[in-house]
Amino acid sequence: MAASSSSAPGRLETVRRFVNTRDIEAGTDATATPPDLSRWLREAELLDARTEVTAAQVRQASTLREALREALVANHSGGPIPPDTIAVLNQVAARAQVTLSITADLGWVARPRAGGVEGALGTLVTIVADAMTDATWARLKICINDTCRWAFYDHSRARSGKWCSMRVCGNRAKQQTWRARREP
Repeated sequence: MAASSSSAPGRLETVRRFVNTRDIEAGTDATATPPDLSRWLREAELLDARTEVTAAQVRQASTLREALREALVANHSGGPIPPDTIAVLNQVAARAQVTLSITADLGWVARPRAGGVEGALGTLVTIVADAMTDATWARLKICINDTCRWAFYDHSRARSGKWCSMRVCGNRAKQQTWRARREP
């Protein structure tokens, strides 16, 4: 996990925080149990306090989170999102019954018709779709340090950020490169 992270703009920050509920380096998962997932979704204002969360829904949330993490890997190269990842996003949208409505100002709004956890997870997918449309999605990335893989928003002018934190993961990578050059 990065010592500091770059927040994403607007609602995309919720997606970044959701991906970071699993800290690979620390070996923790803030949504590992039904009460944990319920708490996180309520704090993110995606779920009401009366909704019960099941173990199956925890697994669905975990699958979505890891699919989003894989989608963010593609943002480093600008390549396509892997087909398996797209399938997960589409399955979540289908379970949430995501619908599209045209607005008076010739815009559109996607929102889930389903309630509960399915609706909450569907909302995350609609935030991703909105970010893809407004061009903020490509800047949401995963740290290339395989022991970290923390989600961060790339605020760099060149859109070339690789690490969640230059002070932590970037420094580690540069030290490894330096040591590799110095070895005979």
